[in-house]
Amino acid sequence: MKRLHQYNLTNNGMWDIIIIGGGATGLGTALDAVTRGLKTLLIEQSDFAKGTSSRSTKLVHGGVRYLAQGDIGLVKHALLERGLLQKNAQHLVNKEEFIIPCYDWFSVAKYLTGLTIYDWLAGKFSFGKSKYFSKKQTLGMMPGINEKGLKGSVRYYDGKFDDARLAINIAQTAIEQGAVLCNYTKVTALLKNSDGGVNGVELLDTITGETSQQHAKVVINATGVFVDDILKMNNPNSKKMVRPSQGVHVVLDKSFLESESALMIPKTSDGRVLFAVPWHQHLLVGTTDTPLNEHSLEPRALKEEVDFIMATAASYFKTKPVEKDILSVFSGLRPLAAPTNGDSSSTKEISRDHKLVVSAKGLITITGGKWTTYRRMAEETVDLAIMHANLSANPCITKTLKIHGSMETKGNHHLDIYGTDRANIEKLGQQEPELNEKLHPAFPHIKAEVVWSARNEMAETIEDILSRRLRILFIDAYAAKEMAPVVASLLAKELKQQISWENDQINNFNNLANGYIYQSVEIETQPALAK
Repeated sequence: MKRLHQYNLTNNGMWDIIIIGGGATGLGTALDAVTRGLKTLLIEQSDFAKGTSSRSTKLVHGGVRYLAQGDIGLVKHALLERGLLQKNAQHLVNKEEFIIPCYDWFSVAKYLTGLTIYDWLAGKFSFGKSKYFSKKQTLGMMPGINEKGLKGSVRYYDGKFDDARLAINIAQTAIEQGAVLCNYTKVTALLKNSDGGVNGVELLDTITGETSQQHAKVVINATGVFVDDILKMNNPNSKKMVRPSQGVHVVLDKSFLESESALMIPKTSDGRVLFAVPWHQHLLVGTTDTPLNEHSLEPRALKEEVDFIMATAASYFKTKPVEKDILSVFSGLRPLAAPTNGDSSSTKEISRDHKLVVSAKGLITITGGKWTTYRRMAEETVDLAIMHANLSANPCITKTLKIHGSMETKGNHHLDIYGTDRANIEKLGQQEPELNEKLHPAFPHIKAEVVWSARNEMAETIEDILSRRLRILFIDAYAAKEMAPVVASLLAKELKQQISWENDQINNFNNLANGYIYQSVEIETQPALAK
């Protein structure tokens, strides 16, 4: 995988499609486009999945709460896509058992009925049947749950995955199919032809400082919460398409639930759904849904959001977690489609489905949606691009296309998440035995993974490694800081950098990691909240 200049792209190069944005939607669109025979370039201003796409609740799901809201169509499409994704990325998408604790008999009847419909909507892609369990059975499955007043539980099945790793594997698949993907490359302007239509982009490689102009028959704006920034490059007076909503997660030790099953709290004090999901030998708890007026690549948790998560967890856990138990806290921004009837202070009134529009001649914008439906969103986006730009293309094949690394694994070894690449990482360790050394005594990750990511996964910084390739920053921010020096040394060798680069990397990463340590989180001021 290369930097922009290493592709030997000619200035004023011509592409069928240029995609701006390297999150789930952009990567999916690049893969769909290139497998239809279209000449495809994707540009990402930071690392792949740096924003929203690495900060999800790690669920591949139809959306139980959307079913409760009556959005049957969205749920049905998502359940179909869940099934396809499990088949095409077997190493990453796993079936997960979810337990809904019930403290009254009405809840038992309500959730069992609703989830039976959920199972039925999945059809042949069902992950398993929902079932009622007694109080005794529930405590056997999830010993860490609060048993006071417990009547029993309803079990259902959904999917769990590693979002950032799937993004990297989709990127690898697109490159293998012939697409050109460039991270750390920023769009500084849209290019236009004589009639005002968009026909390309002006680029800046933020690592090398090189600039380039690339032309295309159609440009896709798939930048998530940043779509309005791109739209303003075309028209400074364009109306907002996106209303950002913040979702916060806290990570705890998995002993709080003492279970391999996930907990689903179907209704919290303010009507939200909260999950506690076993993830990388820890417990991920979230999320919130707070409308904001601002967006950034590194959003910060609001104190009230963390307090809400901790208080809700405390009412369901036998052992109540306290602030010192938080190993990491992270926030992500959802690019919800903005309401058309004026601003709304409630994200419940904002569409969870995606929005696809022709923003100008030669410019298509896709926003909203969710990870589970990324493939379908990409297919619809490329369909529209083909029609809009009168492109000659083959039919979509992504329903059956295997994602890079896909293979059936037992999932009990930490390298299984690499799928078919596990053997290559192990081979590195055989060739250089010192690469089998652990990065940290509390984690199984080895030095060979850092070398592999630098050589094969476009990792350029400590953050790329510890945030999105190995996920340590999202799991235990303290441990991530302790790993930073050894990761910096390995990267510097691979990228042929000087000691000054190493030191800068360590300092930058430590400053970043402080924001994931709850005691260090700067509490945002009220103006950041949407009114």
